[in-house]
Amino acid sequence: MNFEHLIQINDPLNPFVESMTREQLWEGLVLRAEQPQLFVLGLDSCTILSRTDSTLERELHYGQATVRDRVTLAPNESVRYDILATEAYVGGSLTMTIEQPDELQLFLRFEYKTTLPAADTEDTRQTNEIVKSAYRESDIDTVRLIRQFVQARKEPGNLH
Repeated sequence: MNFEHLIQINDPLNPFVESMTREQLWEGLVLRAEQPQLFVLGLDSCTILSRTDSTLERELHYGQATVRDRVTLAPNESVRYDILATEAYVGGSLTMTIEQPDELQLFLRFEYKTTLPAADTEDTRQTNEIVKSAYRESDIDTVRLIRQFVQARKEPGNLH
């Protein structure tokens, strides 16, 4: 199953949405890669097994379950998560790409590629729609948390 959607970060027509710079959005995406337990419900801990300038090999712990993945960072552009399929977990990838069509607009594109089967039955179609909805809600939450992180860094007295 493949799924993709776009979340608008900056909306020049909506004064109630606080604008964010590309760099602030990128910092939030890096934070999500390095400290996913702040973003992912049910994740107990994350161990970074290895690190290079552009990759992280991680082990994610959900109770008794462990998932391994590889995160590839393209600075100020995109973050790609590759999850290895196991008997217990669907494999696949998630790529979050920053898109900035002009100075005022900023978007974050989420692209999922999973090993879930294509929808060829009504049950499979319903399952896929539930998964897509969960992904969308999780992504909206990610953007909300990045906004909170950016706002906290702007507050007086916060040295981070």
